[in-house]
Amino acid sequence: MSQGEGAAERHRQRMQRQKALVDARVAQAEEDRGVLLVNTGNGKGKSSSAFGMVARALGHGIRVAVVQFIKGSFTTGEEVFFRRFPEVEFLVMGEGFTWDTQDRERDIQAAERAWAKARGFLADPDVGLVVLDELNIALKLGYLPLEEVLSALLGRPPGQHVVVTGRGAPAELIEIADTVTDMRPVKHAFDAGVRAQKGIEL
Repeated sequence: MSQGEGAAERHRQRMQRQKALVDARVAQAEEDRGVLLVNTGNGKGKSSSAFGMVARALGHGIRVAVVQFIKGSFTTGEEVFFRRFPEVEFLVMGEGFTWDTQDRERDIQAAERAWAKARGFLADPDVGLVVLDELNIALKLGYLPLEEVLSALLGRPPGQHVVVTGRGAPAELIEIADTVTDMRPVKHAFDAGVRAQKGIEL
């Protein structure tokens, strides 16, 4: 056997072992239910990941609801795009970044209005995916009662999936979540003076 053939055979054997391990794990995953995902951390991509899941859900004919808790002072590409789909209810409920509004009471009222809509979606078994965009920020700033939010998430219909995004996810939310991703920044164009770009940040 040549050196090249030997390397190819070793690779084939490694992949066989890996496939056996993966197949065994897949066989053990028998539970079929809605999952709670949390995208947090200081890096870019938390909302972008959630909207990728919206596209994936639409591909499977799943009805989707999106509630944005902070964004609202400008129109984003995802809002414009997903409003084209009758299967998506897209609610922009915030009034912009908190450093722009500079009015805590107004921000709390906006968060409460958004939460009232979100609570309705979390009780609706016909909604297969709920995205609560930047809810973590509203919770971190104390705009909403954490226990009430956790209770609604835990009490949602069994088949409903939820994605919660935003920096500073509370430990209690992380504890009850099924999947948690912590986005960590390595480099960002903004730090080099590049404006937010359409299709990338907007």
